Amino acid sequence: MKPSKLHVVTLSLGLLAASPAMAAGELNLYNWSDYIPQGLLKRFEKESGIKVNLDVFDSNESLLAKLKAGAKGYDVVVPSDYMVKIMVDEGLLEKIDVSKMPNFKLVQAPLDKPDFDPQRAYSAPYMWGVTGFTYDASRVPGGKLDASWKSFFQPPAQLKGKMVALNDVSELYKAAAIYLKLDQCTEDPKQAKRIQELLEQQKPLLAMYNSDGTIERMQAQEVIMHQQWNGAAYRTRQKLKSAVFVYPKEGIPFWNDNLVVPKGAKNRDNALRFINWMMDPKNIAEASNFTGYNNAIKGSSNYFLADLKADPAINPTPAMRALFVPNKNCSPKANQLRDRVWTKLKK
Repeated sequence: MKPSKLHVVTLSLGLLAASPAMAAGELNLYNWSDYIPQGLLKRFEKESGIKVNLDVFDSNESLLAKLKAGAKGYDVVVPSDYMVKIMVDEGLLEKIDVSKMPNFKLVQAPLDKPDFDPQRAYSAPYMWGVTGFTYDASRVPGGKLDASWKSFFQPPAQLKGKMVALNDVSELYKAAAIYLKLDQCTEDPKQAKRIQELLEQQKPLLAMYNSDGTIERMQAQEVIMHQQWNGAAYRTRQKLKSAVFVYPKEGIPFWNDNLVVPKGAKNRDNALRFINWMMDPKNIAEASNFTGYNNAIKGSSNYFLADLKADPAINPTPAMRALFVPNKNCSPKANQLRDRVWTKLKK
């Protein structure tokens, strides 16, 4: 999920047109900053009579820490794919059998049976995205680069000092592993060394490692290439028409964020109603139009903004979808290797 520089706030959205007679209690939603439109929540309130209280967080780890510390006030929270499995293993989530909800029939593969929750017993899909790279076609040799991770890890000499990688061990390590045709969760030190060597070779070509300001940096043409999430690439193109987001032919990291119910949620029934409501094509499309990310609900693209629907970075072709490489929950040994590579790289 994309990071945000917004501070944590708490918002309360009133019942609007809902009368006291139709009021059905509250829903306490804990989501990423700037990741759901208030207008959508207001419409849910109006249609359901349920008052929505929104609180926000800035990382999966802060979400996990808060729930492990005993926070009991939330009814729906929005963890990323790998974090769902961690939360299930920690006993932090209610089993809600999303696969039995009326609107679940609209969920498309591969998010109908993801590795982290194959029965969709605990989670429903929210937004999804991929992490590739964007380049300014007006400033690269010949106006085009190969649709390959080679263009990012071993770029033309003219791009030296004019490219940025995300300051994210998971995203950069996975991209390198995909390019080298290695398992992103390898436990082999020799394979981890190959990833290390590739990243070390790329390092002198980079202006920086930075996950913030990717859109602004590209739009201002401070750099020519930037590792980016596809939603950030979509927003980059709104002002920089020559920006091209690449789906590398070797494969592209695929992630998604999810709606889950914390253990002991006070308003469980309201949470289930909200989750099913969010799997309606019109409703989830409104969230996609706001966030700039796609979703897994069949028919939702009929409600997309025209430029969102037309952007292949967001609404990829079947051939592009075939390149998706889902996130994995790696073993402690694999994570230790990855972290060792990162620590050495950042020295």
